[in-house]
Amino acid sequence: MGIKFPHQMAEADDPLLASINTTPLVDVMLVLLIIFLITIPVVNSGIIVDLPREPARESQAQPQNLVVSVDASGAIYWFDTPVPSREVLEAALTTAASQQPQPELHIRADGRADYESVGQVVYAAQQAGLARIGFLTEPPP
Repeated sequence: MGIKFPHQMAEADDPLLASINTTPLVDVMLVLLIIFLITIPVVNSGIIVDLPREPARESQAQPQNLVVSVDASGAIYWFDTPVPSREVLEAALTTAASQQPQPELHIRADGRADYESVGQVVYAAQQAGLARIGFLTEPPP
């Protein structure tokens, strides 16, 4: 009398189970479906934005802060003085960046202004070497 191991058993004793258990596959697919259903509306909601009306914490205006404004037509102002060209803006920002301590640049952009004008100010500040750039907004009513 000997011990029979499973690989030594006759095929007639135990037929093979040929079906695949699909329950784990269905569970994983349902979880993925739920994740996609939740994340797709979040991704698509970024189309309509109104950036200037975001509530922000109050900061005290310091005399060394620089204020550059961009109006709805895309005109750029250094404090209250119109900037005639991009080169003049770059020169003023380069002079400000060489000060110690370095001042912070505050950009006041109209909500209807083109992003190109605002982007030019940010790019000029980056090229000048200003490390601290912020956007001024108004709290919602």
